Amino acid sequence: MDLKGYLKERCALVDEALERHLPAEDELPSSVHRAMRYSVFAGGKRVRPILMLAACDAVGGDTALALPAACAMEMIHTYSLIHDDLPAMDDDDFRRGRPTNHKVFGEAIAILAGDALLTEAFILISSPSYAAAVGSDRLLPVIHEIALCAGSRGMVGGQVVDMESEGNKEIDLATVQYIHTRKTGALIKASIKAGAVLGGANADAVKAVTRYGEAIGLAFQIADDILDIEGTTEQIGKDAGSDEARGKATYPAVLGLAESKRRAQELLDLAIEALSPFDHRADPLREIARYIVSRKS
Repeated sequence: MDLKGYLKERCALVDEALERHLPAEDELPSSVHRAMRYSVFAGGKRVRPILMLAACDAVGGDTALALPAACAMEMIHTYSLIHDDLPAMDDDDFRRGRPTNHKVFGEAIAILAGDALLTEAFILISSPSYAAAVGSDRLLPVIHEIALCAGSRGMVGGQVVDMESEGNKEIDLATVQYIHTRKTGALIKASIKAGAVLGGANADAVKAVTRYGEAIGLAFQIADDILDIEGTTEQIGKDAGSDEARGKATYPAVLGLAESKRRAQELLDLAIEALSPFDHRADPLREIARYIVSRKS
């Protein structure tokens, strides 16, 4: 399949929906709405919402029903990036090749923009009109899954342990895996699982795509760890080598570069195997998995 064309088309679909669902820049308070839009439309690849739509497709669902939830997931992801870049956390000056949110709007507005995006996501997926279209039997489990994977048992928890582990040379593989499966992997897994549920998948199909999501969620962060070493600042959109400079707990730091690449390939194989019950409609998921492991940006 033409993955590049597929990603471009789906990215445009998500962007158009985000444009509709986000508050307008001139809506009061305009300062925070400008900040929200600045980071949402800063050139992200829309990996999580595209995966949600692809999972919905794979189980034979209607992607139009998954699109609002996909937008909500991108809002949550963007909020996490805004907060992750703050001086109190990673203190990054650039994200996706542009100045980070707090560099443009100040720390207070950046914090509030992140808070607002997280809240806006749940406003969107809990709206009565969306519940009526999807059905509460599908939507409530999706809301629960997204909330669980975004909170202290998921993404937030991974960020906490990531910060607490910084500079600790005694970090073991179990701790690195805890960080990666939660800080990055949790939202990826939730995106895929939510897409399958919204698509009306049966229990076996949901389990299969969840296994796929767990594998590529971890592979995605291992690939990020490798890119921080092998990529350039221009390729990755932020300072290359920043993980090592900060003493971050990463796979290469614990296992070395060669073993990290082997683990990423192993996870790719597991992801592809998890999709064996599905037909050609799961081809986008298969190709996205390969792209995640081999990407250069």
